[in-house]
Amino acid sequence: IHQGRVTMKRRDFIKDSAATAAASTLGFNIKTYAGSPNGVVRVAVVGAHGQGNAHIGAYTKMADVEVAAICDVDDSVLKQRCGEIEKNTGKRPKEYVDIRKLLEDKTIDAISIATPNHWHSLMGVLACQAGKDVYVEKPCSHSYWEGRQLVAAARKYNRIVQHGTNSRSTVALREAVQKLGEGVIGDVYMARGLCFKWRDTIHKKPDGPVPQGVDYDLWLGPAPARPFNPNRFHYNWHWNWDYGNGDIGNQGIHEMDICRWGMGVTLPTKVFSMGGHFMFDDDQVTPNTQVANLEFDKNGKKVMIVFEVRHWMSNNEGGIGQRRDDKGLVTDSNCIGNIFYGSEGYMAIDGYNSYKTFLGKNQEPGPSRREGGNNWENFIKAVRSRKREDLNADIEEGHLSSALMHLANISYRVGRSIEFDPTKE
Repeated sequence: IHQGRVTMKRRDFIKDSAATAAASTLGFNIKTYAGSPNGVVRVAVVGAHGQGNAHIGAYTKMADVEVAAICDVDDSVLKQRCGEIEKNTGKRPKEYVDIRKLLEDKTIDAISIATPNHWHSLMGVLACQAGKDVYVEKPCSHSYWEGRQLVAAARKYNRIVQHGTNSRSTVALREAVQKLGEGVIGDVYMARGLCFKWRDTIHKKPDGPVPQGVDYDLWLGPAPARPFNPNRFHYNWHWNWDYGNGDIGNQGIHEMDICRWGMGVTLPTKVFSMGGHFMFDDDQVTPNTQVANLEFDKNGKKVMIVFEVRHWMSNNEGGIGQRRDDKGLVTDSNCIGNIFYGSEGYMAIDGYNSYKTFLGKNQEPGPSRREGGNNWENFIKAVRSRKREDLNADIEEGHLSSALMHLANISYRVGRSIEFDPTKE
């Protein structure tokens, strides 16, 4: 993983790195948590700056789970997180900068990946080959092809691989999907994913020196070599195609997954997406306003998923992003959720853990629920049981949902609708 190799095609990089990793790990004695379902599961969190901190918080709250290592290319983040864990648990995790060195540690049972998107699939494949179970943040891939390779690696090496679409483990949304299947709103013909999120301009920033303690070459990994820029680093990497997938692949992948899950479909036959980067003149490359239309064949019937990203002022639909308190009705600046439309009503999903139904022409209130869940706990349960069917968000489901985002972005970038064969992919 050096800048001298960045002229390689990304696909070749993954193949080459995977082959090297396989050769170096043939001697591994693959065991998990000392072979006992009641032993301590030792987890390493990879990427600890943003969402990785949520991973740490989830694991440290669980009994018989230890955050045994942290891996991050930013030394200040690495030291900060290890210090926080030591203060809270009395035990300091091992520190790693290079994922390859971490994977040589035979005492680690699982890795939890919260890096930029361009590392997700590659780290997941390498971890499977090293005999580790994997929790990988959404989206599981930076490109369509990568996602399928991660699924293949999980199956080949018989690893437990969970996707970070957290709603799959919430009680309310699992009930919501069950209700949709039972016909609570009749024949469902369309689902919408809403990502109306207040996002300010990132402005323009000049290239500059790499911050002290950051292994920028390792951060780039398989991405093209470019000078360091803070607008392509912590968090703002989301808005650059070299590392991220725009907001449809950031916040939006949650809603895309819920749409596909609730509709009971896999891959589309036709996709059209358009939009642009509106209002701001800054360093963002990906669209901040985007609409994607995806057409599916479900048991001989045509159904649709529509996804929308908006970046500034917007409305709140179906009560999503609205709540009542002692001041009355309060409306958030964000509207994040889903709406399912059926022949007998509609369902509004607010965030990850709440749904309401509105039935008939008069939109009478129907079944509703608000209750959360824990995707990381579900992952650890499956690590212990060794049963893939125990996973609420198995990696193949993650790949299929990420594929919707990738296909929408392909359509957006080529500027036309695309036909797709769900069987041959």
